[in-house]
Amino acid sequence: MLIERILTSKVQKAMQSGKVTILYGPRQVGKTTLLSQLSKELDEPYLQINGDQLKYREVLSSENSQRLKELIGDNKIIIIDEAQRVPNIGLNLKIVVDNFPEVKVLITGSATLDLASKISEPLTGRKKVFMLYPVSYQEIEKWQGSFEARQQLERWLVFGTYPEALMIESRKQRENYLAEIVSSYLYKEVLDFGGIRKSDKIVDLLRLLAFQIGHEVAISELASNLALDRVTVEKYLDLLEKVFVIYKIGGFSRNLRKEIAKTDRYYFYDNGVRNALIENFNDLKLRNDKGQLWENFLFTERLKLNQNLDRRANYYFWRTYDQKEIDLIEEREGKIYGFEFKWQGEIRPTVKKEFTQAYTGAQVETINQTNFTKFTKRG
Repeated sequence: MLIERILTSKVQKAMQSGKVTILYGPRQVGKTTLLSQLSKELDEPYLQINGDQLKYREVLSSENSQRLKELIGDNKIIIIDEAQRVPNIGLNLKIVVDNFPEVKVLITGSATLDLASKISEPLTGRKKVFMLYPVSYQEIEKWQGSFEARQQLERWLVFGTYPEALMIESRKQRENYLAEIVSSYLYKEVLDFGGIRKSDKIVDLLRLLAFQIGHEVAISELASNLALDRVTVEKYLDLLEKVFVIYKIGGFSRNLRKEIAKTDRYYFYDNGVRNALIENFNDLKLRNDKGQLWENFLFTERLKLNQNLDRRANYYFWRTYDQKEIDLIEEREGKIYGFEFKWQGEIRPTVKKEFTQAYTGAQVETINQTNFTKFTKRG
């Protein structure tokens, strides 16, 4: 049974003549499947192209309007999968929208590293960008039903929510699939776009980050542990963000001198990838990192929800030097929301009191097993 993605209809509605719609996301997250679903709903002639195919790549990088016209033909929609593979794609897409304003263009990319730099300037004001994450809990509920989705919460925390990982029933096969994601697709993206010949330091860096979820990351400490210089570590971190393996959250500080604001925390886009890196797929009862899995899961679910609701937000963590902290600070529409992620229990009253006194009007709540479904759907 196919998992219905919320973004499918949003991408379709966003497609306009003379505009480029961009769909980013990690490899294997379902971009090609989404394109397949979307293409079945199109009522205009379309051409679907894979950026890996040499015959198309040559034309799409030609900067020749006549050759592009021959490629487009009578089609009203052009879909380009893995567009980051095409040299000068941004300039050529500008030629398309300038010369063929009746054409709608949709492109996908599994790395912002190359694609964003190629399209930012040429397509200023002519693009709409979406991010396809691993399957959201909201989508799992629609697929399996609320009761069954809740019953299998531990599975989502341990094995993540990549589409294929959700479909595989065998525990061992899920483990093998996620190991393949890490060893093949993930590293291929990193090595291809980062110009890195050896992946061992990247692996070691990711493993260090996997054990530091929910904690501030010191670049100097990472550099020391990896026997690398600070500049190289920062380059690797930036690269891993741009190929959708990890994302960075900064500290929140507006009022108090004792607030920590100059360090960052890193989270993984998927728990399954994180667990594959550390080679630990044990059940929660055998783990000492269930709090980290819970925090990573909820943080990423919030990113998915806000995009699906077309809701813009800034994300931070909050911590003071005397160890008071809130996992997620969400700033949107001029308001501040604080969320503390607890597998069990509640936020300490002193923490909530200090934050709400410092930020008048801020709302703070605990997200635990009893109320997390609201948090992933509308809260």
